[in-house]
Amino acid sequence: MDTDKPPLCNPPLWLDLQLATDQPELCPSEEDLLAWCVLALDMPTTDEPSNEAPEVTVRIVDKEESQQLNNDYRGKNQPTNVLSFPFEHPIDLPAEAELSLLGDLVICLPKVIAEAAEQQKPVLNHWAHLVIHGMLHLQGYDHETDQEAELMESLEIKLLAKLGISNPYISNTNAG
Repeated sequence: MDTDKPPLCNPPLWLDLQLATDQPELCPSEEDLLAWCVLALDMPTTDEPSNEAPEVTVRIVDKEESQQLNNDYRGKNQPTNVLSFPFEHPIDLPAEAELSLLGDLVICLPKVIAEAAEQQKPVLNHWAHLVIHGMLHLQGYDHETDQEAELMESLEIKLLAKLGISNPYISNTNAG
């Protein structure tokens, strides 16, 4: 970990924000992103806690980069809203050199905006949900089985409620 990095209000988490988009003005603030990441860390994790503040990279991208990464890593040739890349500690890393990297989140700006409009919800609420969702993935949560999905969704709902955001899994559309 880079000890020369200036602290952001002495956070319990280091945030490396990368804006790789043509529309950075549509991105949430670094303060919002950090707050959502930290909130997701308040939940129990699957790993032992570290003595150092963990670090996460949030990279905000356009459709092309999201599609390329989704194709390369998941075999799906389309952009997606959020991709999570948990950090994997190298086997030969000595204990004294252990890093506190959680991993990387790659979030597709155009997908977030389009999904929020489709789901008729505020864009910042959708951002919060996707950041929390991704952070839970970085901590080992998944939704491959019904039981895993139920646990992960209940954590997301609980965390979003702390922000005053309603359950994102309830449709806001008026089905006729």
